[in-house]
Amino acid sequence: MHFQHPRDAGPLAALSPTESARLMAVIREAALSRGRLPLPARPVIGASWDRMLRLGLDPDHGRAPRPLGLDELERRRRQTRLAEVLPTLRDGLLEAAEAAAHIMIIADAEGRILWIDGHRGVRRQADGIALVEGSHWAEDVAGTSGIGTALAVKSPVRVHSAEHFVSAFHPWSCAAAPVHDPRDGRLLGVIDVSGPAGTAHPTVLSLVTATARWAEGELRLAHSRELEGLRAVAAPLLARIHGKAVVVDQHGWIAGVTGVTPREHRLPLPKAPYDGPVWLPALGACAVEPLPGGHLLRVLDGETSAGGGPAGWGDLLLDVRHPHRWTLTFSGPSGTWTHELSARQAEVLLVLAAHPEGRTAAQLAQDLFGDPSRTVTVRAAMSRLRGRVGAVLAHRPYRIADSVHIAVASPDHPTELLPHSSAPEVARLRTEP
Repeated sequence: MHFQHPRDAGPLAALSPTESARLMAVIREAALSRGRLPLPARPVIGASWDRMLRLGLDPDHGRAPRPLGLDELERRRRQTRLAEVLPTLRDGLLEAAEAAAHIMIIADAEGRILWIDGHRGVRRQADGIALVEGSHWAEDVAGTSGIGTALAVKSPVRVHSAEHFVSAFHPWSCAAAPVHDPRDGRLLGVIDVSGPAGTAHPTVLSLVTATARWAEGELRLAHSRELEGLRAVAAPLLARIHGKAVVVDQHGWIAGVTGVTPREHRLPLPKAPYDGPVWLPALGACAVEPLPGGHLLRVLDGETSAGGGPAGWGDLLLDVRHPHRWTLTFSGPSGTWTHELSARQAEVLLVLAAHPEGRTAAQLAQDLFGDPSRTVTVRAAMSRLRGRVGAVLAHRPYRIADSVHIAVASPDHPTELLPHSSAPEVARLRTEP
């Protein structure tokens, strides 16, 4: 069963917390019995319920995996970058949480709770629903909740009372926001404020979201200081090099260049350890030399790979299975890298994958906008894309480079292919078997 969810849940928003909780309980029961909903749930909640129904999660108790042992909990606390901003998170949330008789929760990217602090009485109540340090609150375990759903959709979420899929959590209200590592965009975890539904206030989500952005700002400043240190190492080294070279940190952020002008501030790097030359999407084949805190990349113009093929030889995987996140992964003799795509980049690469013979600017304009005259917009989009994955693309006409093979990972249901895209060619691809 799939529910249609409007963007605006005005009737619910106009009710008091108690009244909305009662109505949500009725809506949830209708959803579980696959009956007619008296009023649609909010889009983010209804979509989460859809996922839980497909998983077959127990709507009364969820799942109860074993909590982390103390050694594993301490290991995760030491390794997470969330520990670096723990004082910031506490400064932003703890006083407000205690004043509202709520608790502050910090969980990692798997939904494992690392820290809990706040109102003592509410912490004792939380023990009764396994809301404790080391417990698991991902969606496939605890159902629709602030922690699990914020992780699933990678956006701030408030879950109030009967919006929780699991009935045992209906007395609670929670608001959570994800925290990302600004160096590579990786999801670090979520911060959450939870407490009794009767005393919850809708504005707590704004506070949690602002605190998450504050924490990301702190991490961004720390990374800037690291890059400044690497630039001091890179400057005299690059001054002695003849040819093309780039110095990057461990995450691909550029600290210095000579002989080349990358269009972006960051280069995607292979995930595997470097053994010999690597192939990078924006530069081609590069020799890699280690530096304190980073790498020196020497561009090898015109060279071939160890296997005898072109320097860029390998396989590409365009993954468009998720409705809101799309990636391009290259795998070859020199390693593997993954690049997250914008919606426009995903559309362009999907069209080029469907037309290996290539497309002119006018054809791409027709494919993307239904207007062959919009070639200026197409050329600008292709210029930005080449700045990120230049060695993947060829031009005249625009196409995937001959030295690489591309495959597409599509959603199970063709209608879910880039569901927010209005590009005519994407619409046509949705109709293909």
